[in-house]
Amino acid sequence: MTGSCFLGLSASFAFTAISLQAQHSALKSVVSLTPAVVEAGSPELIVISTPHAKSISGEWLGHKLEFFERGEKWIALAGVDVEGPVGPSALRISARVGNGDPLDLSQTIEIHPAHYRTGALNVPPKFVEPPPEEQKVIATDADIKAKVFSSSALEPLWHGNFRAPVLAQPTDSFGTRRMFNGKLASIHKGMDFRAAKGTVVRASNSGVVVLARPLYYEGNCVIIDHGLGLYTLSMHFSRIDVREGLRVAAGDKLGLSGATGRVTGPHLHWAVRWEGAYLDPAKLLKLNLNALR
Repeated sequence: MTGSCFLGLSASFAFTAISLQAQHSALKSVVSLTPAVVEAGSPELIVISTPHAKSISGEWLGHKLEFFERGEKWIALAGVDVEGPVGPSALRISARVGNGDPLDLSQTIEIHPAHYRTGALNVPPKFVEPPPEEQKVIATDADIKAKVFSSSALEPLWHGNFRAPVLAQPTDSFGTRRMFNGKLASIHKGMDFRAAKGTVVRASNSGVVVLARPLYYEGNCVIIDHGLGLYTLSMHFSRIDVREGLRVAAGDKLGLSGATGRVTGPHLHWAVRWEGAYLDPAKLLKLNLNALR
């Protein structure tokens, strides 16, 4: 009798374990990340397939996830900063279905290291250690950018795939550890295009121009808010042809590339920023977002 009871309890525990595993697999099946292999600097398309969900909330790496609805799917475009920590991370997602308790869709996401190179540049000393009279300009620029990034549209303004801003050869400069005059100065947080002076620069996707003016380091700079904390930044223009507050569509002309700001020659620096995290533009260009229209 005792043996029968023990076998019954064992079977019950085994069934419970299998049931929990099945539930865990089911949760994973409704949450997808693209790219599936998450690296430092990677933009991530998070798709939740939960029919009849009334709302989705989430948090990842200290950032709030803003989901929007497309049919029976909920979408968030997020990412991992190029300098973000690697290893396991907690992706917390909660779905409200009907009037019951929220459905917990949280899971652990492994963040893998991305291997970037080191590059050396020689620039005028004033750009490495700006003179005191320029520090006020730099501080003012920092305040301007902080204000721009503090408020993003509450809905996605982008539509479909992102496109390259210029017809020019890109470099693999994103993530490069920059040595200026022999000293480590920064990690390169954008993609450089070998654009000759006067090359037309276009909007990579739809959004609102939130900055269009010269800055100390960036030179003539245009920043577009694509909504929900996502921005693209284009730098070193020789001429800006848009104004702040203008709504643009993908392909609209922003201006002409040049060599203004901290540069050694003409090119376009193009960066992607989400909630303060700088993401690899090349990976954003590879994301298939057309199906989300």
